[in-house]
Formats: sequence, C-alpha cells, structure tokens
Amino acid sequence: MSALVKLTDVSKYYGNIKALEAVSLEVHAGEITCVLGDNGAGKSTLIKIISGLHQHDAGTYEVDGEPVRHSSPREALDHGIATVYQDLAVVPLMPVWRNFFLGSEPTKGRGPLRRLDVRTMRETTRSELLRMGIDLRDVDQPIGTLSGGERQCVAIARAVYFGAKVLVLDEPTAALGVKQSGVVLKYVAAARDAGLGVVLITHNPHHAFLVGDRFVLLKRGAMAGSYAKTGITLEELTRQMAGGSELEQLSHELAREG
Repeated sequence: MSALVKLTDVSKYYGNIKALEAVSLEVHAGEITCVLGDNGAGKSTLIKIISGLHQHDAGTYEVDGEPVRHSSPREALDHGIATVYQDLAVVPLMPVWRNFFLGSEPTKGRGPLRRLDVRTMRETTRSELLRMGIDLRDVDQPIGTLSGGERQCVAIARAVYFGAKVLVLDEPTAALGVKQSGVVLKYVAAARDAGLGVVLITHNPHHAFLVGDRFVLLKRGAMAGSYAKTGITLEELTRQMAGGSELEQLSHELAREG
C-alpha cells in the first residue's frame, strides 16, 4: 500500500544551522506515525515542512506518490493535510459551532439577503462531534469553556469533517493531565479508524506506544531511529527517548563511590 505522505532524506537549513538533516518517514491510511524527540530535536521544523509553512532544502516530499513543495498551509490543506497545533487556533468567546466552521462558513440566500446558515452549522457540528464519539452538552457554549482535551477533540473532528486525509497533531497531550490525555488519544485513534493517516508529534513515549504503529525518533535534527511497533518495546522506546547510553553514562558518573 503506497504512503499518503512520504518524506525521504528531508533536510532544512537556516543559514549554517541544520534544523533537520536527512529525515525520512511514511504516513499510511489508517495508521499513526509517532515522531518523538525532546525540545530542539527538530519536531517543530518537521511539522512546518509537512504543513506547508516552510519548504525543505533537500530530499523529497511526496503526497500520494507525487513530489510536492507546498508554498502555504492552504496548499497543504488542498492536498488533504490538516495540522492541529498545540496552541489551537480558536476564538474562545465564540460558540463551538462557530469555531468548527471558522473560515469555511456555509451561507444561504443571495445578494443582500445572503447570511450565515446557522442552523446547518449547529446541526452539523453536533452530528460530526457525535460521530467521533464526542457528546457535547451544548454546541452554543463558548469554546473557551471546554477543557483543553475537549478543544483538541473538536479540532480533530473538524479536520475529519473537512476532508483531511492526513492529520498532523502537534503535542496534543503536552499540557494535559492523565485523564484528559486519555480522552485525546481516544479521538486520535478514532481519526485513525476513520481511515486517516495520522502524524502524532510527542515527547511522551507512553502516549506514543499506546496508539502508534510506527515510531520515528529525532535527536538534534537527525534521525535517531525508525521502528514499526512490532520491532520495539515500550521499555526500549523509552530508553532511546531518554538518551539510552548517555543516560547510563550519566548514572554511572553520578553514582556514589562506595
């Protein structure tokens, strides 16, 4: 099965600084590819390239087997790639349904009588959230009154509704507690089950291992490893994420001499 998105030896330079060096990954329909790394590992740069904010300087970026160089997030979206950032682009005081359709509002009537189709937006928002298993009490409530996890889930449902084939999630559980993180991971899995290819950016190996099918480890802008779920254990993933041999060396140095 061919990949929805495929990056091969992609690099990005800012002057003499190598932000990314020869990074490769594949995203398949109905699978979750997790990109793991600490701060400064290159995760943000990778997101910006996939989402069309920045262009790569070397390597190839393919969507459905065709080489692309997205010049904007809108162009990436036109190719079915939707990105949900950690600092969600929502208007807190607007109702949930208004945020769901923000920038893509349906209208009815013509000319001077043209107006927003509020009823359709309300009903669609409610039914699409329910379809993803999100039962909101009231889609008229301001989205700012929802929990962080619920807001993430609305953003995921929105991307699915507007026809995304690939969903890129930037640290969706970073600022959430255990219970809220579990809620978000449930809807990440629901997007996968709906047939989307998901890229989950995270620094939490436990969250990654719960839902991931493939794992790409980044370290200082370079690949530190690439594994299928069958090829690595949670313990090994955590060890590599924590620095592996470096951590062992550090613990040896810090150990008190008897």
